Amino acid sequence: MTDPEAPSTPTEAPAVEPLVLVRLRERFPDAVHATHAYRGDTTAEIVPTALLEICAFLRDDPELAFDFLVDVTAVDYIGTVPRFEVVYHLYSLTKNHRVRLKARVPEEDPRIASLVPLWRGADWLERETWDMYGIRFDGHPDLRRIFLYEEFQGHPLRKDYPKEKRQPLVPQRDLSPEQIERTRARELERYGRWQ
Repeated sequence: MTDPEAPSTPTEAPAVEPLVLVRLRERFPDAVHATHAYRGDTTAEIVPTALLEICAFLRDDPELAFDFLVDVTAVDYIGTVPRFEVVYHLYSLTKNHRVRLKARVPEEDPRIASLVPLWRGADWLERETWDMYGIRFDGHPDLRRIFLYEEFQGHPLRKDYPKEKRQPLVPQRDLSPEQIERTRARELERYGRWQ
């Protein structure tokens, strides 16, 4: 006999896969490597060469209507092949749903198609990713640095970027002679040169 005042144990409803993931796998079976919706983070890992076609589909399909490119960024998985993962966050203002797209690009030639033809707002987002990671966006109308100055050497969010590297055109602070000597010795040891 069951106690009517005993707390009932909730039964978990079967997880329903988000429509966007179902539609992506149906439409692009060879271009979608994997999908998941773990804790509501609807994610598709895709082939980089299919990015433009997949994004155009996500934007133009009336059932999905991803009309807003929220963010473009990258992750540096140093030591893996391919090394970089370019990450896109899309949102539908009318349907109130999101999807994350991930595409891996190699270290030797990190490049992927620009989404500026689909979303004009991709302009600055892609420039930021180029500036910080060195990933080129083919077809971008004005791919140049957005945060750092043009003479800056390297891409500072790469895991192998030396965090204390001195850059050209960065004036040295007023330091005491002892601080200058310590800095000089440290840079000679680390980089084999002083400025």
